[in-house]
Formats: sequence, C-alpha cells, structure tokens
Amino acid sequence: MASYFLTHAEVVIDPAVPIESWTLSGVGRVRAGAAHHSAWDPGITRIVSSAERKAIETAEVLGQTVGVVPEVDRRLGEIDRSATGYLPPEEFDAVVVRFFDRLDESVRGWERAVDAQTRIVAAVRSLTADGDVTLVSHGAVGALLLADLRGVPIDRALDQPGMGSVITFDPRAWRALSGWTRVTP
Repeated sequence: MASYFLTHAEVVIDPAVPIESWTLSGVGRVRAGAAHHSAWDPGITRIVSSAERKAIETAEVLGQTVGVVPEVDRRLGEIDRSATGYLPPEEFDAVVVRFFDRLDESVRGWERAVDAQTRIVAAVRSLTADGDVTLVSHGAVGALLLADLRGVPIDRALDQPGMGSVITFDPRAWRALSGWTRVTP
C-alpha cells in the first residue's frame, strides 16, 4: 500500500483575510470532491490535515466522501510567511523564487526552507509510523517533502503543478512512488 500527500484545492484569495483563513473556491470544492480517486484507497483509515482552513476544508470534503473524519496536525502547515502576509502575485512569486534559491536564509522573514523541510519530514514520518495515511497540506512543503523522498536537493522544479495535486509515497521505504498529479473532477 501507499500514503498520499494531497495539497489543498483552489482557494478564494482575499487580501483582507489572513492567508491561513482562506476558504476553498467553488472549483476547489469540486476538485476536493474528486480527491478520493487519486489520494485515497480503502485501506487508509486516517486523513490528517494542516490546521489552515483551506487544508481542513479539503480534508473534510475528502473525508465525507470516504467516510473518514479528518484529524488536524499543525506540523503540516505551509511555510511560515506571516512576516509578510498576503503579497500580490508578482511579488509573491519573486519571494518564492528566493525561498527556493536561498535555502539557509529567511527571505523577508519567512521560515527557512531547510527548517520547513525538517519540520514536514518529521511530521510525515511521525504520522505514517503506524500505517498509511492521506495527508492534506500545502504545495511548498510538499515540494520540500518530495525532495527528501527522492533524495535530491530542494528545487522549485519539485513544486506542485497547481492546487489540488497529489504525491503517492511509500513511508516505510521512504521514497516517492509518483511525482505530482493533479486531482481531476
């Protein structure tokens, strides 16, 4: 069997709302509703999400579909970017590029990539220690996890192709069984 790392689906971006409180958009709800096709199988009895609203909602939609009540674990959170909060898309992308290029630095006060990778790897190892799980989290930490699962350096090229994407992995062998796949309704 395998475990899954699913990123939250599309969100309603509202600069006036804290990022961790953003909710799923209509498209995001549809994508989350189809996640059971690629981010779950009948042997999985646990779904664990980040504490951010968009991840919780994605996990809840998946959980309702498969009959599993999701748990929440703060260690699955996205990189801490509270120092800047919302950034317009062009500015955000430039900071993300620097985040992936300067792994040992805190770019504009954001959590360092090396620290976020250590956190997400430890969380995933802990959460999968007793069996396979579907984890619902975020794209940047997913890229950091994928690098570790593949035993390669952190690189932005490992980032998800879009919100609502999934990686399949074997936590016992600690290796990725797939790259990113978009959840399709």
